[in-house]
Amino acid sequence: MYILGISCFYHDSAAALVKDGKIIAAAQEERFTRKRHDFNFPKEAIAFCLREAGITAKDLSYVVFYDKPLLKFERIMETYLATAPRGIQSFLMALPLWLKEKLWIPSLITENLGENIPLLYTEHHESHAASAFYPSPYDHAAFLTMDGVGEWATTSFGTGVGNTITIQGELNFPHSLGLLYSAFTYFTGFKVNSAEYKVMGLAPYGEPRYVQQIYDHLIDLKEDGSFRMNMEYFDYCSGLRMTNERFADLFGGPARQGESRLTQREMDLARSLQEVTEEAMLRMTRHVHKQTGEKNLVLAGGVALNCVGNGRLLREGPFENIWIQPAAGDAGGALGAALFGWYGYLRNERHVSPDGRDAQFGSYLGPVYSDEEIEHYLQMNEIEYRKVSPEELADVTADLIATENVIGWFQGRMEFGPRALGARSIIGDARSPKMQSIMNLKIKYRESFRPFAPSVLLENVSDYFDMNCSSPYMLLVAGVKEERRIAMTADQDRLFGIEKLNISRSDLPAVTHVDYSARIQTVSREDNPLYHDLISAFARKTGCPVIINTSFNVRGEPIVCRPEEAYKCFMRTEMDYLVMGNFIIAKKAQKQLVEDSNWRKEFQLD
Repeated sequence: MYILGISCFYHDSAAALVKDGKIIAAAQEERFTRKRHDFNFPKEAIAFCLREAGITAKDLSYVVFYDKPLLKFERIMETYLATAPRGIQSFLMALPLWLKEKLWIPSLITENLGENIPLLYTEHHESHAASAFYPSPYDHAAFLTMDGVGEWATTSFGTGVGNTITIQGELNFPHSLGLLYSAFTYFTGFKVNSAEYKVMGLAPYGEPRYVQQIYDHLIDLKEDGSFRMNMEYFDYCSGLRMTNERFADLFGGPARQGESRLTQREMDLARSLQEVTEEAMLRMTRHVHKQTGEKNLVLAGGVALNCVGNGRLLREGPFENIWIQPAAGDAGGALGAALFGWYGYLRNERHVSPDGRDAQFGSYLGPVYSDEEIEHYLQMNEIEYRKVSPEELADVTADLIATENVIGWFQGRMEFGPRALGARSIIGDARSPKMQSIMNLKIKYRESFRPFAPSVLLENVSDYFDMNCSSPYMLLVAGVKEERRIAMTADQDRLFGIEKLNISRSDLPAVTHVDYSARIQTVSREDNPLYHDLISAFARKTGCPVIINTSFNVRGEPIVCRPEEAYKCFMRTEMDYLVMGNFIIAKKAQKQLVEDSNWRKEFQLD
């Protein structure tokens, strides 16, 4: 039995396909359309899922949609009526899409599939809970879902046992930890629903000087993690902005304009917000533990992508084990919807792996390209390349990394979720003091303050980081071990903000953030044998089982999906080599890429 899950019309549209409870394929629409965070109906992602399974729409037993549009429309109508006439402009802007598409999901799905397939719906936070629990390695667990807003719920918790998910409590709109974070994202000059992770990365450069102001004026946080927000400071219920003039007065001036210079205020706001968010997450998990009595916790929803907060939950929270859905945002709702169809609606029995592994296959669920397909593309486009044997590939690439080359790494099935996990990655030497700056400014064309993540062999993680568990999906932050840190001098300690950036803080300077932390991906042979072989080869040559891993894209574009996108990204940047399948492409051997000259203006920083 095939069940297709769909999420769309907010951000990060996606499709996922499940066969008899097993995840066959999942992908975000943006990877195919090349529109970052594409929210449109996921035609291309659906087509990929069906191709991957070798089926047509006729073979589907059910389609499951990830939320209930009528309930969401009810919330929008009630919010407008409660704030009218103030919200008339935002309401009139939203209405056409609702009347044209969002209220006509059944006919839209039938039209796009060409078949009248039975359609089921989950509530938004049910789909998040299902995406967190059903692929997890636990037979029973508590779940906590936190995001901006679904229909009404913004936070929910409960239990998963066997094939049954039970929601035990919810917080409702407009009180939302995700929307609080988005409000500060907007105010610090970044893009909402896209750049919240930048605020998290900026936080260690600041001081928590605004924490008390946030508690005094913006959020009343209770001991059980419940809270109410003071809506006098926010504009998202009725306006076209996240915050209003009172919010600006509270923090000493208007919101930062995008792309303008970051000041100490933005850094301090980011740090203060992050501390409040982490405290709310900790209080929620303590309450959930008390209410459920479970030892395992699973997380989903956009707030679950806050890997700094997740790290604190693991270290300081009451749960023994934590598993986080790698596609925790709305894209993962498609996967949760499909799994809820199989387990929640059809009540099929669920079995967890006896070896403690999850059922998401490393989240390598997207398209794969054979050596024959890659070579055909290279030859058709007269691209110079060198082919090596599968046995040579890891050693040759490890040599390139060890000599401080930056590598585009395109291998196997594309990742599902926002993180590159060694299939569509840009990789480099974590020991290099200059690698963070090179990658940020010459490869990614992004803000210099943003840190890079380490990929480390699972068997060596505790030798380098304060962590003794797996983190395959890059969703946990931990400290670099004390003995690997470089102590700051008195003069360095007195530096503020971005002045801290170019100081080496450990023997892995390219992946050590200014607070001595790192967002860790552990790599196991079971999940990704080739990537494990590569890092193992690098370790044999250098004594270091850690490399840099960042997503294979540039600022403003989705992660690459196909060979042609990998080559174009490689040529547009100052990467040194592209390794696709068993083919090694050297930049110095390539002809100049001929393309639209506006590309660099659009995506590069000044």
